[in-house]
Amino acid sequence: MKTVIPYFLVLLAAVLWGTTGTATTLLPDSAQPLTIAAARSAVGGFSLLLVMILMKKINFRTWPWKATVVAAICMAIFQPLFFTSVRLTGIAIGTVVAIGSAPVFSGLIEWLFLKMRPSRSWAMATAMSVIGCSLLFLNKDALTVNPIGVTFSLIAGLVFAIYTIVTKAVLTKVEAIPAVAMTFSMSALMLMPFILSFDNTWIVDPSSISIVLYLGLLTTSVAYILYLKGLHKVPSSSAVTLSLGEPLTAAVLSVFWVGEVLSPVSWVGILLLLGGILVLTFSGRKRSK
Repeated sequence: MKTVIPYFLVLLAAVLWGTTGTATTLLPDSAQPLTIAAARSAVGGFSLLLVMILMKKINFRTWPWKATVVAAICMAIFQPLFFTSVRLTGIAIGTVVAIGSAPVFSGLIEWLFLKMRPSRSWAMATAMSVIGCSLLFLNKDALTVNPIGVTFSLIAGLVFAIYTIVTKAVLTKVEAIPAVAMTFSMSALMLMPFILSFDNTWIVDPSSISIVLYLGLLTTSVAYILYLKGLHKVPSSSAVTLSLGEPLTAAVLSVFWVGEVLSPVSWVGILLLLGGILVLTFSGRKRSK
């Protein structure tokens, strides 16, 4: 059972991420994607960083700064792109294109630059997931594809794949929780000027505070701790493919919470996504025996 746990940790993180798009729809229209990303990173990163410093879990002198800076830049780019794509092309399509493209980018990066040939299970799971993503949103009556939003989602997918690979290197030198604390605190600092540049009054609005705390603590701190804990034992390409649990969650929420209607073909897509996740999870268990 222990061999499967890292895969389920990554999957649980993906489920938490899948609630992000829906949560942002509860914020006022004045909340810009850049300020949402900055507020989310600040709450998640700074709160963890304070705890880690008090517990003396961070050694600034021996910290892997270069890799952490790259990871922080990736998060500073990924979040605004993702939130913008969700706003332009909808929760479902924005999520599925961003996370659905990430495993393809991750596998290609590992293959072309790190000389790591992807496993057969990755190829099979990714094929199932990509087909599932394609079918999932052929429901043209309910959703409209925005080319700019889709482009932002694809770039976000590439950035997320790079983040996963770079963070894998960070985890060889530091533990998961300090890594999340440092990465998102640095990302928040990079995004902080945008909070000062755009309207930020919505952040202190009573109806927005709980959403910001949820985005910062659960979908950032907790989710990325789970993701990095699992990443210790899960190949980067497989971890990114397991992240397809995010669009699966987003699709379910879009139906039962937001009220979007999915066709039978779209539900077939959901089953293919789930199938790809199961292939990776249990193939990982077999390899570990």
